[in-house]
Amino acid sequence: MIGLGEIFILFFVTLGPLKLLGPFELQTHDLDPAALRAIAVRTFGIGLVAVVVGGYLGTVLAAKWLISEPAILIATGIIFFLVAIPLVMAPYQPVHAAPPPLPREPLAASLRLTFPLVVTPYGIAALIALLSVAGDPTMIVGIYVILVVVMVLDLLAMLYIRQIMRGPVLLILQVVGAVLGVLQVALAVQIIIRGLKGLHVLAT
Repeated sequence: MIGLGEIFILFFVTLGPLKLLGPFELQTHDLDPAALRAIAVRTFGIGLVAVVVGGYLGTVLAAKWLISEPAILIATGIIFFLVAIPLVMAPYQPVHAAPPPLPREPLAASLRLTFPLVVTPYGIAALIALLSVAGDPTMIVGIYVILVVVMVLDLLAMLYIRQIMRGPVLLILQVVGAVLGVLQVALAVQIIIRGLKGLHVLAT
C-alpha cells in the first residue's frame, strides 16, 4: 500500500484542479461573480457526493463480483494510461471548438461542469483501487480525508478561477501540469506492473 503523501499526489493528478482550470474558465467567463460563486459551490457539493458514492459502490461491487486486487490495479493502470497519453500530446493537437454555453437551469449547469471536469472516471477508478487494497480502517479514513482536501482545492480553484488564469500563476500551473502528465503515464505503467506482480506474472 502506498503512503498518504503518494495518495495525495494520485488524487491531485486525477481529481485535482489542474484538469479543470481551462475548461471551467471557458464555460463560466460570462457569469457575474455571484453566479460564479454559486455554481462553484454547487459543483463542489455534487462532485464530492458523486465521488464518495461512486468509490463506495465500486468497492462493494468489486467485492461482490470477486474481482481480485491485481485485476483492479491493472484496470486502473490501463484507464490512467489511456487518459494520460492525450494529455501529454494535447499541445500538439489541433484546437477544438469552444464548448456550448451552459444550460440556464442551475442544476443542469452544475452537472455539466461536474462530469467530467471535477469528477473524472479515472479519479473514481483510483479511489476504488485504493479502497480495495487498503484493508486498514485507519488508512481508509486517511484516504477519504485526502479526497476531501483535494476536492476543497477544486472548490478554491473554481472560486478564484479569474485570478488564477492571469499572469505567472497560469504559467507555473502549465509547467506543473506538463510534468504531472508525464508522471501520470509512468504511474499508469507502475500500477499495471504492480498488478502483474500480484498475479505472479512478474517477479516481485
